[in-house]
Amino acid sequence: MTHADPAIRIAELRQEIEAHDYRYYVLAQPIVSDTEYDALFQELLRLEADHPELVSPESPTQRPGGMVETSFAPVRHEVPMLSLANAFDRAGIEAWEARNARLVEGRGFTYAVEPKIDGLAISLRYERGRLRLAATRGDGLTGEDVTLNVRTISEIPEVLPEPLDLEVRGEVYMATAEFAALNLRRAEAGEPLFANPRNAAAGSLRQQDPRVTRGRPLRFWAYGAVGLSDVASHHEALDQLAGLGLPVWPERAVVADLAEAWAYCERLGERRPTLPFEIDGVVIKVDALRDQAELGAIGREPRWALAFKYPPTQATTRLLEIQVSVGRTGTLNPVAVLAPVVVGGVTVARATLHTEEEIARKDLRIGDVVVVQRAGDVIP
Repeated sequence: MTHADPAIRIAELRQEIEAHDYRYYVLAQPIVSDTEYDALFQELLRLEADHPELVSPESPTQRPGGMVETSFAPVRHEVPMLSLANAFDRAGIEAWEARNARLVEGRGFTYAVEPKIDGLAISLRYERGRLRLAATRGDGLTGEDVTLNVRTISEIPEVLPEPLDLEVRGEVYMATAEFAALNLRRAEAGEPLFANPRNAAAGSLRQQDPRVTRGRPLRFWAYGAVGLSDVASHHEALDQLAGLGLPVWPERAVVADLAEAWAYCERLGERRPTLPFEIDGVVIKVDALRDQAELGAIGREPRWALAFKYPPTQATTRLLEIQVSVGRTGTLNPVAVLAPVVVGGVTVARATLHTEEEIARKDLRIGDVVVVQRAGDVIP
């Protein structure tokens, strides 16, 4: 039950969000879905907007994003790695554009659009073309040195074809098929399973022993850079990164207006179940760097970029019963009977529990509140 006093409720939300940030960013063991987290964060944003006298620099809404890990050397970002504001429908995107249009009068925008990959943001610093440092985003101002582990990712070049001083920013992720194979190997070895590819990528990148990271199927997409010359737009920067041998999403696009950006979101949303990696939305950026500089940032978020978030593929519900079905070969297959819940546009009332050992590992009991995740047409 939430408290009616705004100051008390704001304090409750900050404490709860910080606890979830720690589990998500440090432990890589979240206990709520992204949708539930977003709802808490949006409630805090609304309360702070209604009561600006209660806004504090320590609030999660004022941080660029994330928690700083504690087991690696700290790295101060020369340019902060900011978070993105979210929109959940076309009206939210249009409201974002309207706010920007008031700041830059008489000038329309073209937009760069690309998938929002569900991974872990990192910064790569090249000096005279050689990779010298890799750092996590951390709290946006200070991250952690994960250079040795990043060197195990084959898609990240050690040496660029030109002797540039450059900071590349991107996302470390794990492909869904490789994630499934990793979890299968862990199950066979009696090891705990990763909840999803994002958590698997985060846990793999934070290994103290780089040899463990080397055995994990980590991948990388670049989405931006600091220090490129002779570029006037975001899409030109990505083209230049691709020319330097860095992996960049090949189906990124530049669109003339928000109607075309929305069409891109819809097309990618239809393909989402078949993509080889998990995405949770589309990043829409004002393409011209001049416009980006003029729009600037507010608090933890750049005004010139927005994340459109797709409907959730996770939902919380209650475990009503565990039934056992007999397979064609005589195997016993436990199945969870759930209070019906809509996940990714589909009503889910049953989910596989795999084995008796998996039930024991998760300590599942009748009446438990559980998170159900739908990936494509499969309920894991």
